[in-house]
Amino acid sequence: MCGIVGIYAYGKPGGVTPDVITQMRDTMGHRGPDGADLWISDDARIGFGHRRLSFIDLSNLAKQPMPNEDGRVWITFNGEIYNHARYRAPLEQAGHRFRTDHSDTEILVHGYEEWGLEGLLERISGDYAFGIYDADKDALFLARDRIGVKPLYFAVFDGEFVFGSEIKALLEHPKAERDIDPFAMVHYLSFLTTPAPMTMFKGIYKVPAGCWLKVEADGRISMQRHFDAAPGKGIDPSETKGLSNQALEDFYVGGIKQRLHDAVERRMIADVPIGVFLSGGIDSSANVALMSQFSDKPINTFTVGFKDFTGLNELDYANIAAKRFNTNHHEVLIDENDMIGYLDSLIHHQDEPLADWVCIPLYFVSKLASDNGIKGVQVGEGSDEQFCGYSSYMGYLQLYHKYWSPFRNYLPRPLQRAAAMAVVGASNLNPRLPVYADIIDRASRDREHFWSGAMVFWNTSKDRLMRYDALGSADHHLPMIEAGVLDPSYLVPDSYNVIQSFLKPFDAAHGGQDALTRMIHNEFRLRLPELLLMRVDKISMSVSLEARVPFLDHELVDFTFDIPEEWKTKNGTAKYLLKKAVEGLIPHELIYRKKMGFGAPMADWLRGSFGERVERELLGSSLMERGFFNLSYIQDLFAHHRSKKADVSLQIWTLYNLSSWYDYWIGGKRAQRGH
Repeated sequence: MCGIVGIYAYGKPGGVTPDVITQMRDTMGHRGPDGADLWISDDARIGFGHRRLSFIDLSNLAKQPMPNEDGRVWITFNGEIYNHARYRAPLEQAGHRFRTDHSDTEILVHGYEEWGLEGLLERISGDYAFGIYDADKDALFLARDRIGVKPLYFAVFDGEFVFGSEIKALLEHPKAERDIDPFAMVHYLSFLTTPAPMTMFKGIYKVPAGCWLKVEADGRISMQRHFDAAPGKGIDPSETKGLSNQALEDFYVGGIKQRLHDAVERRMIADVPIGVFLSGGIDSSANVALMSQFSDKPINTFTVGFKDFTGLNELDYANIAAKRFNTNHHEVLIDENDMIGYLDSLIHHQDEPLADWVCIPLYFVSKLASDNGIKGVQVGEGSDEQFCGYSSYMGYLQLYHKYWSPFRNYLPRPLQRAAAMAVVGASNLNPRLPVYADIIDRASRDREHFWSGAMVFWNTSKDRLMRYDALGSADHHLPMIEAGVLDPSYLVPDSYNVIQSFLKPFDAAHGGQDALTRMIHNEFRLRLPELLLMRVDKISMSVSLEARVPFLDHELVDFTFDIPEEWKTKNGTAKYLLKKAVEGLIPHELIYRKKMGFGAPMADWLRGSFGERVERELLGSSLMERGFFNLSYIQDLFAHHRSKKADVSLQIWTLYNLSSWYDYWIGGKRAQRGH
């Protein structure tokens, strides 16, 4: 894991200078404390920078940016390639000369030469974001891994294509301007994050998960998808044809066990100490159990809890797993004061708002690991999405099968619309009603029942919160629309268009899928890469800690996408197949305990003095001067929350995260100083 930057001043010899590359690169010292370097072409039309967090091949020969043998191909790379060793001998036999002992970076350089970019991306298994410059083609290529574990941002500043691992690096470019993208903000208020390729910064974009970009010598940009989380790649129908129910269950369970085993083993590859975050739930406990099989030393485990709200703690469960597998266990306890002291750093390291308060405990457990000399951890993200582990998923499925389908199929359309209008109107009277009103409105308008596992302002609420006429022009997005990077429907202030952009092509290519499979596909396109994985990367890397995600190994993902809903939720049990797969691996009491989830007591904190501070700072933010919001609606949110008329802590936190970001990066003193 590292920090990368690059500038391609196409058509501008002499346009790239060491000072600018260095300034951009060194905003990310936390991503690479083990070294820094840069490369600029002889004609100074292109340059790369790199901050190194050493994991595989710690020698100086493995430093980046790295060239091929003759210096015609250069790379700057962030991430890990877990199957790099299998390709070294074939590449050597093909005539490629290696200068390192076992660097995964060098596999990318020579693999690109031998197979081209698409052939390389088909072969490698890992978490990555990289830029490759090919002098013979005079073209720059960017690629982001299949699932989106590693972020990658880009922008065009007056004829210069600029990219980096973090937005703050791009903002250090002398031609960068800072402003909010109001159209990205519209979707953030629905999804807690901006959908790729948008970011909250006007003119700055992110490469979507599973995509690659090409920038040609005349500045033309094109984008292609190299991976999509979808059925049809993991299980050949002949493997399950004619199987009895028990044999089919055994096939699914065995396939999950083997692929998870292999995924954890691959992510044990490192030349530095690694550990694991442990909650005592199924996912983290399975990680610990499997890691213990591949290590002759006790695994380092790390857990976070709360001093002031002990009912949220999972410390006892984590200790059961720690004792069972004889780990070197560490705990940290935090409270409201710790949270308040971390806020400024949180806004800085997020780059753009991520309205998930899990970032707070995530920071403290990441720091605990880093302070104990650990450079990498395995985490459990992606399991609940694949195996239907969320209670909200089960609720959405029940809604779909018991109410949604009958409402849509048997009630005449005029009555559907009349019911929706009545409920939407009534939702003005009770702050608990907008969610139900929105569901009925979606059904009556032939829309999807599930948009995301994390929704903040549903459309009926957002329409009251926002003043869409203040959004202004979207002309700054035209170049990316013309390049095929950005879907123009994202510029309409209706976040359903984002969901449609995923599901329309999915349904065209994979018609007839069950409700859960379509939900999971949605999550792999938006919430998982742009919220959950983004928060893990931003927060863990802020303390120079790499997070590895075995449940998102693409071979496991491909396999689970070919398992239908009826098996993932057999007998009405969430995570049915994964629970069966880990029986005998982890203690039974951890498998079948009630799921708690990783959270923070934000609802309670916002009802005290911290809530008063948040209201004061939010309403006094320079963002409120832009005319985007109905301030009386925001004031009502605070009143409803304090009186316990409704728990709207997520809505308040989402707005506070946004306004704090705006004041820090754009409208406040820091932004005005240009830092």
